[in-house]
Amino acid sequence: MAFASIVVDQLNRDQAVAELLRLAKELAHHDHCYYHLAAPEISDAMYDALYQRNLAIERRFPDLRRIDSPTHRIGATPSPEFEKVKHRKPMLSLDNAFSMDDIYDFMARVRRFLKLPEDAKIQCMAEPKIDGLSATLHYQKGQFILGATRGDGQEGENITPNLRTIHDIPLVLQGDDVPENLEVRGEVYMSKSDFDALNQARVDAGEQPFANPRNAAAGSLRLLDSSVTAKRPLRFFAYGYESLSNQMDQTQADILVSLNRLGFRVSPLVALCPNEDTMLEHYGFIESQRADLPYEIDGVVFKVNDLALQARLGTVGRSPRHSIAYKFSAEQAETIIDFIDIQVGRTGVLTPVAHLRPVLVGGVTVSRATLHNDDEIRRKDVRVGDTVIVQRAGDVIPQVVGVVKAKRLADSVPFAFPTTCPVCNSAVVQSLGQVARRCSGGFNCMAQAVERLRHFVSRDAFDIDGLGERHLQNFFEWEIVRTPPDLFTLESRNLNVNLEAREGWGAKAVTNLFDALNKRRKIGLDRFIYGLGIPQIGQVTARTLAVYLKTIESVLTASVEDLCALDGIGENMADEIIQFFAAPDNRGIIDELMKHITVESVVAMAPSDSLFSGKTVVFTGTLEKLSRAEAKAQAERLGAHVSGSVSKKTDFVVVGADAGKKLAQATELGVTTLTEDEWISMASQ
Repeated sequence: MAFASIVVDQLNRDQAVAELLRLAKELAHHDHCYYHLAAPEISDAMYDALYQRNLAIERRFPDLRRIDSPTHRIGATPSPEFEKVKHRKPMLSLDNAFSMDDIYDFMARVRRFLKLPEDAKIQCMAEPKIDGLSATLHYQKGQFILGATRGDGQEGENITPNLRTIHDIPLVLQGDDVPENLEVRGEVYMSKSDFDALNQARVDAGEQPFANPRNAAAGSLRLLDSSVTAKRPLRFFAYGYESLSNQMDQTQADILVSLNRLGFRVSPLVALCPNEDTMLEHYGFIESQRADLPYEIDGVVFKVNDLALQARLGTVGRSPRHSIAYKFSAEQAETIIDFIDIQVGRTGVLTPVAHLRPVLVGGVTVSRATLHNDDEIRRKDVRVGDTVIVQRAGDVIPQVVGVVKAKRLADSVPFAFPTTCPVCNSAVVQSLGQVARRCSGGFNCMAQAVERLRHFVSRDAFDIDGLGERHLQNFFEWEIVRTPPDLFTLESRNLNVNLEAREGWGAKAVTNLFDALNKRRKIGLDRFIYGLGIPQIGQVTARTLAVYLKTIESVLTASVEDLCALDGIGENMADEIIQFFAAPDNRGIIDELMKHITVESVVAMAPSDSLFSGKTVVFTGTLEKLSRAEAKAQAERLGAHVSGSVSKKTDFVVVGADAGKKLAQATELGVTTLTEDEWISMASQ
């Protein structure tokens, strides 16, 4: 029975439920027609009448408001903070290409990994790389229930109320064939014209304008008051999905069609490219359109079109092997170096930075640029007062490309790199065979200490909220925090420290800080290792160490042989790790930390029923059906540790043609050996 003719005040609860369902479906359909198809079926006045009826019913029965109600578009009251959301599947970052050769190399790597002939045809989907903010959207039974930022790729922030205000994001999916559970990923952005209008309004109101559309979109999306976000003209392009119930499509091209059918906007500038030549041709076409597009893009993403091949290719580190972003050429500008400053990083490396007369480069005002190191300064002969060409590498990091020597001042002199640290006056040293020059002061150097503390509390390490660089610098100057363990004793020392009475702190801020620190008294081994700031050790290597060595004690006592047996760790990196742990200062910090925190083991993400989960596998000889890289990636996806050497700890040795010493070692030690066919069969189980 239809209740559209009954006035709101006379509706009973059952009638209101039915009417809200009808209105949600009807308004969602008209939103799709207006925002997605640009083909409205009713007048604005008729739409407003439906919307106002829905709003009136919700005001009378507030507890009946539906999750797909169009009134979510107007936002909600401010939230105290964003909750953390663990991604079901990591949100990966793309490797970059900056030349045609990089694209040919990418395709060659794909063929080698898949063990395909050099001339094998592999289709790729080309999509413009929108310069915005990545977001993931979760749908259950067709209804939008959760949205989050990318965050660190493993964990993001719950910004569902803000995402609901974006009209490009359907609150309910269109069509009848809707998956039970669907996760859609895409990019939130702001158009150029909307960005200009927003900035003009901010200037008129005496507010600071945003630097560029991406910053405007990111800032709008992370507002705690979603009713303010609702007033910002945000848009959304979808580029992929993950179906948790059933896989709908076989190719990336199919995915884009399905997303469009479900009610999402996808870029109209996509193209299916059968080979490298057409990939580069489409890249040139997109680059020629760039200035006239209504939104900012910074390159073209190429994805292997076949989803089965994508699955075989998998990931390396935090990037998929099946995709690459071909970035546009960096924009350049000419300016003058006013002076050169030396920055000291957390590992003591001295980095020269050119302070420039502000210049607009690629839509961003640049006033500083890295000069990398003393060798680079000498090679380019960069001097104070020089007129230089600067660019934003990958449209992000400003750097000095070269000097306009025709404009050099007559009295200019070569730059003299310091022999003592500009922060603590300790001697500057340079290890044999290394370009970098380092301060020898260690934790006695405030610059190193503060940077190491910053790294320790960063999102990918201990992730402690409320501790910025200024706070850490103050802590160091006040002599209340010099090393990481001092953070975890701060609360017990606060009676003497009296942090509440110090500049920039109050009772609430201090309570929040202590709460944040106490939440991190249990930490995963991978985050702990990464937080220590060991030179050359990033997140991927830290996780490798954590997964396969399992305990901090094993990490501390690992030998060069133990470390080199781990994938991705060579002798140079192994020596760096051992030297770090052998240093008395570093070992003292670790020992002190262990008095205040608990370091938990990290379990490799793998199917619980995998035959190879937790096992050590060695590949030897020439494999016929799989490339060595694919076999290794396959083993790691199954939870195995791939080693380069055979020992009594080895569980399986997969033997290819012309196997030699490792097969003999396996036989001698009684290790189980598998043929390539046996490996493929067991792995498929």
